[in-house]
Amino acid sequence: MRLEMIRHGQTDWNLHDQLQGSSDIPLNDHGREQAHAAALLLAPYEWSAIVSSPLLRARETAEIIAAQLGIELGAAYPELIERDYASREGTVATTKIPDEPGADFPDIEPREAVVARGLEALEDIRDTRLPLDGPDANIVVVCHGTIIRFVLAALLGREVGHIHNAAANTVEWTDGEWRVLSINGEPVAAAA
Repeated sequence: MRLEMIRHGQTDWNLHDQLQGSSDIPLNDHGREQAHAAALLLAPYEWSAIVSSPLLRARETAEIIAAQLGIELGAAYPELIERDYASREGTVATTKIPDEPGADFPDIEPREAVVARGLEALEDIRDTRLPLDGPDANIVVVCHGTIIRFVLAALLGREVGHIHNAAANTVEWTDGEWRVLSINGEPVAAAA
């Protein structure tokens, strides 16, 4: 089973570097264009389903892709919601965002909690879709940059850079584990 993890298209808050987190911000026109472009990249392949975070920007991206690919929009998974930045949502970070709450980010969701939610979402998607679609299924999963980055980093055992809006990041369930195949559309070298 292969999952194509797509970050939602751009929002006005993305444009202005504002932290969105769990705030429900819609796509802007450029974000809708990015969703259409993502669908074009996905079009040559066969997809069993498209699922997403329930937040508006991810759900709208998924709706655009589903309509363009002619597949039904599937479930929304609450575990895929973006990292909660709490009192910092809507602000522009002027310092590096820490993994754990601290002086500048006193109430953000800890990285470990985001990773746990993200991995749980992958397991839920696998457990739900595998019986329906089989081991060769290809599923599009539209969610958010930080949760994608943290999950990929946890699977790889190393840090992962910025995840671009509407970029594809491929993970595959094989031999009882998740493997990362691409980040931002670029292949990940296999471990030696």
